[in-house]
Amino acid sequence: MAFPHRPDAPELPDFSMLKRLARDQLIYLLEQLPGKKDLFIEADLMSPLDRIASVSILKVDVQPPSHASLARFSFDEQYKLLKSDYHCRQHEVDKLYKVENKPVLSSSEQLCFLVRPRIKNMRYIANLVNADKLAGRTRKYKVIFSPQKFYACEMVLEEEGIYGDVSCDEWAFSLLPLDVDLLSMELPEFFRDYFLEGDQRWINTVAQALHLLSTLYGPFPNCYGIGRCAKMSHELWRNLEEEEDSETKGRKPEIGHIFLLDRDVDFVTALCSQVVYEGLVDDTFRIKCGSVDFGPEVTSSDKSLKVLLNAEDKVFHEIRNEHFSNVFGFLSQKARNLQAQYDRRRGMDIKQMKNFVSQELKGLKQEHRLLSLHIGACESIMKKKTKQDFQELIKTEHALLEGFSIRDSTSYIEEHIDRQVSPIESLRLMCLLSITENGLIPKDYRSLKTQYLQVRPEECIFKCVDFSKRGVGERVGEKDREKHRFVVSLIYASTGKITDAFSSLAKRSNFRAISKKLNLVCGTKDDKAPSESLRLILVVFLGGCTFSEISALRFLGREKGFRFIFLTTAVTNSARLMEAMSEVKA
Repeated sequence: MAFPHRPDAPELPDFSMLKRLARDQLIYLLEQLPGKKDLFIEADLMSPLDRIASVSILKVDVQPPSHASLARFSFDEQYKLLKSDYHCRQHEVDKLYKVENKPVLSSSEQLCFLVRPRIKNMRYIANLVNADKLAGRTRKYKVIFSPQKFYACEMVLEEEGIYGDVSCDEWAFSLLPLDVDLLSMELPEFFRDYFLEGDQRWINTVAQALHLLSTLYGPFPNCYGIGRCAKMSHELWRNLEEEEDSETKGRKPEIGHIFLLDRDVDFVTALCSQVVYEGLVDDTFRIKCGSVDFGPEVTSSDKSLKVLLNAEDKVFHEIRNEHFSNVFGFLSQKARNLQAQYDRRRGMDIKQMKNFVSQELKGLKQEHRLLSLHIGACESIMKKKTKQDFQELIKTEHALLEGFSIRDSTSYIEEHIDRQVSPIESLRLMCLLSITENGLIPKDYRSLKTQYLQVRPEECIFKCVDFSKRGVGERVGEKDREKHRFVVSLIYASTGKITDAFSSLAKRSNFRAISKKLNLVCGTKDDKAPSESLRLILVVFLGGCTFSEISALRFLGREKGFRFIFLTTAVTNSARLMEAMSEVKA
């Protein structure tokens, strides 16, 4: 059931080099602070670190009490082990701490901080340094920003009076391979910062990432872009190429095409419910940095289990892109085949049994374990979706996309609000209604807003908002008010402003007129490309992409004889987008 690629499909590049580069650079930066030191790591960086390395790169001769290998623990688990009883010495890291709102008890004379370039982190470091000053204590401090440092962060350090006490560096870790065809920058804030607040600071990070890819894997012969952010990223990337005299000149390209796509070009796809297995796992359990925590309801035990979801999981690889309705049938057949493999033992002689145990049994047990997990996950998803009347929800979304039974769809959304199923889901459906209908008529707008606020008066996205003072009421009442999009008013309500991204959204063409042209986006009309590299396509999602979008392009690649590689600022879904809207600064 996995998408089998055609025999003529090009091979994917080996992205393991990106992990090695990131790991080696981190080690180098740690060694730039010679001597014993304590390392403070921001929680957001724990999972990415887990994917490229382990605590073992920081230490030597560290043995847990059981003498088991640390490799079987996640980075977070290793951190807990080492923080409690052990010391890291290879790169002279003594102890590990999380950057969190707790008193620091470090006795080291050197402190190193590995953090995202966020103002709150600068305040944390400033408080620690100033506390040392008040106590008359002198230490060395080093801040390693990932993936880059911002001027605003340095300004905070200066305002706090500690700029001269802290040395700063950058860990340019902006390309994390989550799978053989998926790279993530792990910057979920990109969507909020750029598309909702107009903050362009991450554009340089995107340009640097593209420059690194072209340096390692050759130039991109054909480049296309849709959106303002795509244009800016492309221009800055080209500037970097020219400044370094284009090290890729003369090299044979491994990737033939690159598409840069702004998230605000298509909100509809991201706002729809996901129906492929991987997307539903993300919606239900939240896949983080390529792995998911399955709780007791999935593991059939009293413990949760962290599972890595990628092509190495053979069971997952075969069902990840499948419509959920097909998954149970596949897993049932897989279970029968597995049982048949076990039953082969009954007629074996001693020699055959010995070969079976040494060569096959371990693999069968691993497959059995994975099969049990995914069956448990499917059952858990099914229970949740049955409770939410998932079929009726999908039917409503389909009607919105096709443009029929709009009155019934609006009634369904009103009922959804009244039943208090999920405030985020209700907001998502209202946004989807508005975008697909090219805006709401005043009557529907007032009705939906009133009902939502009656049911969820404390909801943060509407909290303490006077719509008439914000200007939303007037906009709805203007001559072209039928074109006003509810999604704009939601953002307006939470921020007091309309950003360029969302104001431009209201001026665009009707959704259904655009959707008829979507088959022209990729331009893959001819299956016979002149070379293998030209049939390898990099798609860059600026502002996030969903697993459903990745699955759709994998399907397209299979049909046309192409292979797609995905680079996204973060993997997202409808809930994450709605949450980002509620986080926008007032």
